[in-house]
Amino acid sequence: MSDHAPPPLRYRPHHFLCSLGFQGKGYSDGFTANMSRIVMGRLRAPEGAAELIEVTAAADDICAPCPRRRDIFCESQPKIEALDKAHAAALGLSPGDRLTWGEAQARIRAHVPPGSLMTLCAGCEWEAYGMCEAALSRLHGQD
Repeated sequence: MSDHAPPPLRYRPHHFLCSLGFQGKGYSDGFTANMSRIVMGRLRAPEGAAELIEVTAAADDICAPCPRRRDIFCESQPKIEALDKAHAAALGLSPGDRLTWGEAQARIRAHVPPGSLMTLCAGCEWEAYGMCEAALSRLHGQD
């Protein structure tokens, strides 16, 4: 048995909130399976709060199988950059930062109040479904 921890997950800033609200839906079957493996299999596992995440400014572990990925970019790059900039500012994140999922959730709780996603996530096609807002309210204990 190995005592080596897995490498940290690599995350763009906006994927922290995407992971909070993820409900098993995505851009393609491959994307959804990958995100389920990361979010359900690692972050929401009993020991998930200890999962280490490294912030990146390019395509990350969530993006890997996305049909919209274009090398290290996205076919919607300006929209993605705007989301990343807003989320990085809200959560105090910079490329290269490392934090655990538990620390990320604490930052979300401290800096992203319920009702703020309409503005913070402006331009995201998933925002209108309410999954992320519902998850944010649960995180704040307003279920």
